[in-house]
Amino acid sequence: MAKYSSMIIGHATLDRNTDHLGNTVEIVGGAVIYSSASAYALGHRVLAVTKIAQKDMNRLDNFTIPKEDIICLPSEKSTDMVNIYHTADKERRTCRNLSKGDPFKASEIPEADCAIYHLAGLVYGDFDRELILSLAKRGDVALDVQAMLRHVNPDGSMHFEDWAEKKECLPYIRYLKTDAAEAEIMTGCEDRRLAAKHLYSWGAREILITHNTEVLAYDGKEFYTCPIKARNLSGRTGRGDTTFAAYINERLSNDIPSALLTATATVSLKMETPGPFRGTAEDVKRYIDEFYNGSEK
Repeated sequence: MAKYSSMIIGHATLDRNTDHLGNTVEIVGGAVIYSSASAYALGHRVLAVTKIAQKDMNRLDNFTIPKEDIICLPSEKSTDMVNIYHTADKERRTCRNLSKGDPFKASEIPEADCAIYHLAGLVYGDFDRELILSLAKRGDVALDVQAMLRHVNPDGSMHFEDWAEKKECLPYIRYLKTDAAEAEIMTGCEDRRLAAKHLYSWGAREILITHNTEVLAYDGKEFYTCPIKARNLSGRTGRGDTTFAAYINERLSNDIPSALLTATATVSLKMETPGPFRGTAEDVKRYIDEFYNGSEK
């Protein structure tokens, strides 16, 4: 059986992105594509598990990882999203869900030799409590909390609400990723460090909070931060996914500061180009040498 650093589970989507100037592009994305791309670029072997409707199977061509490392489960529908960005920094956006893929069930997840099970979902309902508890018996669980907070309304619009089962499920989470807004929804704290402390106290063992200026990590003992240094934001979509996957896979063999620096440099470079990250570990090293100068190590 092949050995993988992580199994990344989530829907491959068609994203229609419109910027604040009204420019629209369609791109196949989804957290599973962005996450697998960044981990693979850094030299990690990852297994992607996704769901796509039969008519949309060409979406698999947008993965950057080897075809043999992709498992596509059947789904009646694929997930399709619309993202309208209202500001130049792309921090404010309106999202609509045009179509929602089938949920991932514990019984469907294949057996594999993986250190980390990365839940890279998009909307509430992609994953349930049973899946989290089941995967926690296999290895470390990494969760991007977006899929627990972002709910689809009947008309396709979306809203965020707190995760009702957070205190029950967080003790099963090794790595938890939120952005600043999601952290505030879950904890009521605008201060990211205070929010991270709350999330840790509820059971998650390592917290990663992304922001447009920096990425913060907390392990219950110390806070670590690293600035984002992207020179433009044309590839803003997939920021959190790229960061989280790079970080957790690097953590398998590195300490928090080293993993955080690599992850933040990776996403800074990725944000300069639309689509999943297609660079290499050497590109990231050069980026660190040029823009970080070793000061964050």
